[in-house]
Amino acid sequence: MALYMKAAEILEKVEQKKGAVKTLVYDSKFQNIKQLFALVCETQKYSSVLQEIINSTKLLKETKLRIHLAKVLVYDLLIGRGVKCGGAWKTMMMKHRSRLQSALARIKVKKKVSRNQDLLPSGFQQTQGNIIPRYVRVNTLKTTLDDVIDYLKREGFSYQGTTMRLEDLDHLSGKTFLCDLHLKDLLVFSSKTDFHNHFLYKAGHIILQDKASCLPAFLLNPPVGSHVIDACAAPGNKTSHLAAIMKNKGKLFAFDLDAKRLSTMSTLLLRAGVTCHQLANQDFLKVDPLSSEYKEVKYILLDPSCSGSGMVCLRDEVSEPQEDGRLQALAAFQLHCLNHALQFPQVQRVVYSTCSIHTQENEEVVSACLQHNPGFRLVHLLPNWHERGHDPFTQCLRASTAKTRTHGFFVAMLERRPLQTEGQNLPVITTLPFGGEEKQDTPQSSPSDEEQETSQTANEQPANPSSKKKRRNRKKHKKQET
Repeated sequence: MALYMKAAEILEKVEQKKGAVKTLVYDSKFQNIKQLFALVCETQKYSSVLQEIINSTKLLKETKLRIHLAKVLVYDLLIGRGVKCGGAWKTMMMKHRSRLQSALARIKVKKKVSRNQDLLPSGFQQTQGNIIPRYVRVNTLKTTLDDVIDYLKREGFSYQGTTMRLEDLDHLSGKTFLCDLHLKDLLVFSSKTDFHNHFLYKAGHIILQDKASCLPAFLLNPPVGSHVIDACAAPGNKTSHLAAIMKNKGKLFAFDLDAKRLSTMSTLLLRAGVTCHQLANQDFLKVDPLSSEYKEVKYILLDPSCSGSGMVCLRDEVSEPQEDGRLQALAAFQLHCLNHALQFPQVQRVVYSTCSIHTQENEEVVSACLQHNPGFRLVHLLPNWHERGHDPFTQCLRASTAKTRTHGFFVAMLERRPLQTEGQNLPVITTLPFGGEEKQDTPQSSPSDEEQETSQTANEQPANPSSKKKRRNRKKHKKQET
């Protein structure tokens, strides 16, 4: 009963634009997060179908249920695994089951389909054949890639080596698994593989994290011993990834405004063996970039709140016109955060990422930020990555179910431009008509007084011994005449 109540509550908040599904589920503190997330996502995918069934059967009038609670109950009864609660709710739903099943059958006949998934909006149907595999990041703070592979082999898993092409991921089944093409510490399994109760997961040796979510820390790649900020850190997977790259050395400042999320994140980092972090229940926008505490920060990872439209379960909502106002507000917040990150005096690189597919939250935010901060430029990321940012921001990365077999994602890296030191000019680079580059002469700076004096002395010196002898003879001749 608690599952359905909580799922209905989250669905209502999502429709009221009070947050993304992922954030609301995580904040709920429900005992079984995975089960709740799946129920909310699946109910939302079939929302329009469920609404039609409920309306045609007049279920709300018959049962006095609220619409969101009715949707989750009808979903589980007709499409899911059956109503899991007992008592009055289950009795009530079983009473109306025949009518509800008949309504679903009529909708299928009307739309000339035979499967439930064929009733989904077109955005979902396009991705049904491209199932996202299970990605597992090896936590190198506690183990090694080879040790994890050997452990899984002893459990009957079959290691197939490194992925050679994207299509290899579509054929994973049973206990076969691969090493990812781009991230060497990332393993790829069939989408049906579940590690939530596995020893390696519970011991913190592996992290269950989508490949796209691994990209920000991987691309920022802070050196061992560096000072790093994870600006919007919870739930903490990216934070633990940064710590692994830093080998737990240096300082990792992690901020999040939500105290509950930060508390859960602390538990996750403890399980992962992270010790170089410093958690702060603080709004990143209120962090003083000029504080002496952050004077050595050179790397910042910024993954701010976003629409979550890249998450597969939200794709029936992403094109609704009523989203425009919310997207504008989110983009303004994201731009504010990105501009703030660039104010840290020693920062060299900032990675900006979202789990959104919207240009407003991605390329448009980056474009506005570069206009405000001419001292920074974009870094061209992973040249062999298939899906690029929208023109003209092809230096950035995009990710999607169809093209990269991940959730929808966006990543950009901003790098501080090299400073032009006084008296020195950088070489001028000219792009040739056929795409080549020609390096022009470096403009010369004005010589110093010392250099001028040295030059003049050099010019006064004879070019060779014979000319020196001739001048002596001319002087001797003039004295004799006098």
